[in-house]
Amino acid sequence: MTQANRKKWMVSSPVIVRTQAILQKEMVREFLAELISMYVMMVFGLGSVAHMVLGDKFGSYLGVNLGFGFGVTMGVHIAGKISGAHMNAAVTFTNCALGRLPWKKFPVYVLGQFLGSFLAAATTYGLFYTAIFNYSGGELTVTGPVATANIFATYLPDHMTLWRGFLDEVLLTGLLQLCLFAITDKGNNPAQQGTQAVVIGLLVVIIGVSLGMNSGYAINPSRDLPPRFFTFIAGWGVQVFRAQNWWWVPVVAPPLGAYLGNEAGRQGEGTHLGDHIHGFWRTSGYTQGAWYHRELEGRSLRRHSGRLIHQNLEQQWVKQNNPHEFGMGTHIHTLIFWLVFLEYTLGGRELLF
Repeated sequence: MTQANRKKWMVSSPVIVRTQAILQKEMVREFLAELISMYVMMVFGLGSVAHMVLGDKFGSYLGVNLGFGFGVTMGVHIAGKISGAHMNAAVTFTNCALGRLPWKKFPVYVLGQFLGSFLAAATTYGLFYTAIFNYSGGELTVTGPVATANIFATYLPDHMTLWRGFLDEVLLTGLLQLCLFAITDKGNNPAQQGTQAVVIGLLVVIIGVSLGMNSGYAINPSRDLPPRFFTFIAGWGVQVFRAQNWWWVPVVAPPLGAYLGNEAGRQGEGTHLGDHIHGFWRTSGYTQGAWYHRELEGRSLRRHSGRLIHQNLEQQWVKQNNPHEFGMGTHIHTLIFWLVFLEYTLGGRELLF
């Protein structure tokens, strides 16, 4: 090794070590995982849309659904063990809102998703540049018979109104999150280990082929907003935000729908409902107070600790029943406690803390 190469190595080696140290940080790895998985999913998805719009016989609506669906599958394989492969700001929002992911990671995940989606739009534009201009006659339009902005973002068809589109996005994203909950919920009947990526991809395909025509089933702020912004700076202009005033709906409606869909899934499972009540009971101040009730036989008021009654009911239920045989867990006794609690309070008994 020459002296010049040795000096170069001495200079670059600390840089390499520092770079490797940065890449080992959890948030950096999660950021890159979301970026790369989102990029792969969007390249396959937008490419399939380009084939449908530009390719005449080369593409179809079914092809678009398969492109996005199996793009999601590849994204899950890429990032599933690192970041969870959200690839969707609505999913990330819901996980943060429910305490599954720290809020400090929300901008990290979303920034990675947005950047990956933007780069995928740029890649698609570069790959299909000549086809886009050949199809549109050299004019980049948002609406009309030779519109090409719809390759990159969703736009409402003529038969839809803005608020019907909003409700459509809420419903579709809710169904997405509800089914994701079912696929991954180990307390229910989840997909078998190793098949989750394919099942999630098929879920996206099913949503598209059955419910996608009304709003384009964006169901994902990270899928719609960054490519829309790319078309804004690439030549389509401000009309991409003005057309039907639609641009904000794929940003606002999916997080709302995802949250509602996840809550529907949680309430549909008795164990999760029990977890929720049990957690509330343990963390609320009610367990530290005392409550009074008059017994049915007319005996005098007796003071009982809320915690003591809770424990007594738990012991009685476990002795008389074995809830594990039914796969429902010991949280059922918590529900029984609340039913007794409501019986006394709603029946006119006095509650004091």
